[in-house]
Amino acid sequence: MSNIISKVPIAKNEPILTYRPGSKEKKEVLEQYKTLLENPVEIKMRIGDKDVKTGDTSFMCPPHNHQHKLGVYHKANKKNIETAIDCALEAKKKWSKMPWESRAAIFLKAANLVAGPYRYKINAATMIAQSKTIYQAEIDAACEFIDFLRFNVQFMRDIYDKQPENTSGVWNRLEYRPLEGFVYAISPFNFTAIAGNLPASAALMGNVVVWKPSDYQIFSAKIIMDIFRESGLPDGVINMVFGDPEMITDTIIENKDFSGLHFTGSTNVFRGIWKKIGENIGKYKSYPRIVGETGGKDFIVAHPSADPKEVATSIVRGAFEFQGQKCSAASRIYIPKSIADEIIRLIKSDLKTISMGPPENFKNFITAVIHKEAFDRIVATIQKIENDKEAKIIVGGNYDDTKGFFIEPTVVLTEDHQYETMTKELFGPLVTIYCFDDENWIQTLKIIDQTSEYALTGAIYSKDRYALNEALSILENSAGNIYINDKPTGAVVGQQPFGGARGSGTNDKAGSIFNLIKWVSPRLIKETFVPASDYRYPFLD
Repeated sequence: MSNIISKVPIAKNEPILTYRPGSKEKKEVLEQYKTLLENPVEIKMRIGDKDVKTGDTSFMCPPHNHQHKLGVYHKANKKNIETAIDCALEAKKKWSKMPWESRAAIFLKAANLVAGPYRYKINAATMIAQSKTIYQAEIDAACEFIDFLRFNVQFMRDIYDKQPENTSGVWNRLEYRPLEGFVYAISPFNFTAIAGNLPASAALMGNVVVWKPSDYQIFSAKIIMDIFRESGLPDGVINMVFGDPEMITDTIIENKDFSGLHFTGSTNVFRGIWKKIGENIGKYKSYPRIVGETGGKDFIVAHPSADPKEVATSIVRGAFEFQGQKCSAASRIYIPKSIADEIIRLIKSDLKTISMGPPENFKNFITAVIHKEAFDRIVATIQKIENDKEAKIIVGGNYDDTKGFFIEPTVVLTEDHQYETMTKELFGPLVTIYCFDDENWIQTLKIIDQTSEYALTGAIYSKDRYALNEALSILENSAGNIYINDKPTGAVVGQQPFGGARGSGTNDKAGSIFNLIKWVSPRLIKETFVPASDYRYPFLD
């Protein structure tokens, strides 16, 4: 029997490789890219100890070359989902009793596999499947995923270390049990790291998981599962299923053992699932934990004291990296008229130098949007703007889906702060600028707060500290992550816990102790060494 009171390795953020011309890492990742691109795969679900085929398949294609077939994946039927639940609950019998150090070791090994032998493979898969540039893949699929795995272990140890006070003759202990039942994880297409973290964070705390990745991320999700298995994760702890999201969700949330939802995706989908959970609330053994990170309509606001070049750079990076397909991407901009012309001039100058194309060409700053539905939605918005008097396109606006789903970085200017593209989440490479009179700084801050149903990220640019304090106060509830003199994207695990409120989610801060605490159910154990043997208290005469 172990009597070790373990410490864990101190988590440090994974260094970002540069992939400079002639570098070893550039050569390695392009070789992996070519290998994966040229060798079609058949991806099966992983349920319990089996790789499951159903014969009901769909093709996978790169967004930047939608005629190229990467292979197929198998889709679940209702029976498959029921089996996945059963396998998870069976695995829980041993997994929940495993020493926490052993669980930690599995995910620490996974982090080292990502950092080492799997780094270029998972990056290349993310470049192909999600059309990310190498830099966007590196900071996501490699570095952020590694950081999640390592910091989560440290956060787990911190949670277990939080114990109540004791008194003479009494020993109080908090036991952090996994939830009773199983957790359902739904991950999005846009971040491979999130796809890995959603099931892994719950599993680390002793839970078992049914995981449904996005249909448009399955190609890299398979590599995540390969890493978990090579790390020694027991069969059935994380079960990976694909297919009809409504059928899968309905089957899962009707089960009495459903104990938690770990979700990243659209606001409307999240609200719909929450509603269904509410309708089924009487069926469950315990109230399910619901953790969701959803949409955003993220802002940048500049004070007249701001540096125009810094603001312009923030807009170009914040709005157009990964084609604006980040929940934190800047999509509504508020700039004072005194520096507006200079900011717009600098944006136009920068965008003239940006190249667009497939991610294997390292000269490209942006690539394709994820699928035809996204392409059509953004194109329809561009066409509407072209016919509107309330707004005009000042940069970009071109698009082409002949080979891939390519849309130019598009900048819109409007005099209506309630214009559609200032209020509606688009999730693409389109940003809208509203210029305000310098003396209307406070009024503009109030407009920002009242414009959107979301409250995920925002950026404030100012060299005036009084103005910054005014913005922080008025925008208190407008974003879960506020950035001062920096773009509103790029949260780093362990440094900037990420999440928002209002329509942007439950603000449980992925990559922090606050998220992991949702996946345990504390039990207080009070032990009295010399129990009372007389019911009479001293006050009794």
